[in-house]
Amino acid sequence: MQTYLNSRTHKSFELPIFLPVYHPRESFIPIDTWPTEFNIQGCIVNAFFLYKQREIRNALKKGLTIRDIVKFPGLIMTDSGAFQGFHGRLFLENKTIVKFQEAIGADIISPLDIVTPPYDKKELAEKKLKTTLARVQEAIGVVQEGILAGVQQGGKFLDLRRSATEALLTMGVQYLALGSLVPFFNKNHELGFVGNVIRDARNMCGEGFPIHVYGAGDPVEIPFLIELGATIFDSSAYAHYARSGWYMTPFGAIQDAGPLISGEFSCSCRFCSQMNKPEDIFSDERSLEAHNLWTIMQTINQVIKAKQENSFHQLLEQILEQHMYWFPKSALHSSWSNLK
Repeated sequence: MQTYLNSRTHKSFELPIFLPVYHPRESFIPIDTWPTEFNIQGCIVNAFFLYKQREIRNALKKGLTIRDIVKFPGLIMTDSGAFQGFHGRLFLENKTIVKFQEAIGADIISPLDIVTPPYDKKELAEKKLKTTLARVQEAIGVVQEGILAGVQQGGKFLDLRRSATEALLTMGVQYLALGSLVPFFNKNHELGFVGNVIRDARNMCGEGFPIHVYGAGDPVEIPFLIELGATIFDSSAYAHYARSGWYMTPFGAIQDAGPLISGEFSCSCRFCSQMNKPEDIFSDERSLEAHNLWTIMQTINQVIKAKQENSFHQLLEQILEQHMYWFPKSALHSSWSNLK
């Protein structure tokens, strides 16, 4: 079943969709090339970073929209700065940043939720969950044009996460964002906990409901998260991986050019094709970042095509087989088998 997300500009965007994190001062890739070069339909921008820059904040208050600042025609989601709040006090109220996102014309608006890492004990996780739900409820009274992301927290406790989803649906949110899950699956591709969270959420929300996994951006994991029920993803991993010399493939990221040199794996993107030797891309951070972004988008396109051709399960098996050949110690296969 094909599903779509309608933005405040009345455009429809097919799901699943990947929203690359865009940092105007950090990205090597000009955002005006994203739609044509990478077929990128949407992105996520940190509203807190915009808000704390007085010149930009004043310009936006005078009527400029986020599209005037970002120069991107597609779907734009804004982040509230919750992750930055995890590392230090923001001196910012939830209602203030939500109003700001609404005023600048963001399509999808994020409340200032409370990040809940896996090491939080249940009492603390429950306290953070209650605060997050109160902030979502407050934001509902502010957001009129955009789509409010109902953020689910709850840490490592499935019962808290289920109660969060239930409360959010009772509030009437139309978009579910699963928060603080990256630490559970970014170590060795362990999908067990995140898989149960997504599956529970999908069962509770029903088909067609947008479910966003914050921070998911590894192309080897995305197809499995889609099979479990997630439909929206965002990440800056394409850039972070490049800075550390990681080359993304549909079967897992590599730092060794061996599979490229041997011909075991080849990439058809423009950035790989322009290299004199396959291994040269590892020493070109700009091209490596562009290749990584291209690979993530190709993964989304491949999933959509496989679903249309009823070959999605075969695609998952192919990914598992190659991934385990390259990374025999990975938890992807075992965690996936336990979820099936």
